[in-house]
Amino acid sequence: MSPILNYRDEFAVVTLNRPKMLNALSFEVVRELSRIFDEIAHSKARALLIMGAGDKAFCAGADIKELKGRDLVATQAATSFGQATISKLETLPIPSVAVINGYAFGGGLELALGCTFRIAARAAKMGLPEIKLGLIPGYGGTQRLPRIIGEGRALDLVMTGRTVNAEEAERIGLISRIFGGAPVEEGMIFARQFTSFGLPALRFAREAVRRAHDLPIHEGLKVENDINTLAFQTSDAHEGIEAFEQKRPAKFEDR
Repeated sequence: MSPILNYRDEFAVVTLNRPKMLNALSFEVVRELSRIFDEIAHSKARALLIMGAGDKAFCAGADIKELKGRDLVATQAATSFGQATISKLETLPIPSVAVINGYAFGGGLELALGCTFRIAARAAKMGLPEIKLGLIPGYGGTQRLPRIIGEGRALDLVMTGRTVNAEEAERIGLISRIFGGAPVEEGMIFARQFTSFGLPALRFAREAVRRAHDLPIHEGLKVENDINTLAFQTSDAHEGIEAFEQKRPAKFEDR
């Protein structure tokens, strides 16, 4: 079954909807996610929540049956498309939150890594087990995981294929928070920490961190300076400063 897109309050909510297959990422699911992310980019949503149907899995990874018998060209094309689909999360005009409500393995964890934030249920399990199949992660895992938790810890997970629980994931910075309630409500509570702020400023913040991550500090500071200068030109910045001076809540208009 295809992923489901719903809009709830200020949120776009995407539910991976193959619970009997632990919400595995078939090629059809990846294609539909690509289309959905394009739709969300033009919506009025202020944040995206991604979760899995059922109470067992966020996404257990690739549909293994589809991996058999593919030639070099087909493998490369499928991998490129999967990478491009998950990369759309980073270029969305709104932040995204992976609400990991169960297993998140392989491509499922890579989908979560593409999100701005990750939160997880206490019973959640995460890992990149591709090494056990004689493979390596192909949807961005070898690139995003080191940027999030550091090279040494990333190599530990990639080269052993071991599973981490929510407590370890929080300790190493893989997730931001452990939750105990209903996934969609917990995701909304988490995201409402920032959805009241102006979208331009939120986008500038994400861009500054992402663009400067692997640069020498002096170059990263220049990136921050340039983007900060742009942020000061927005109407939201003028409103925020005036609201602070007048000791009232700011009324951001996303411009």
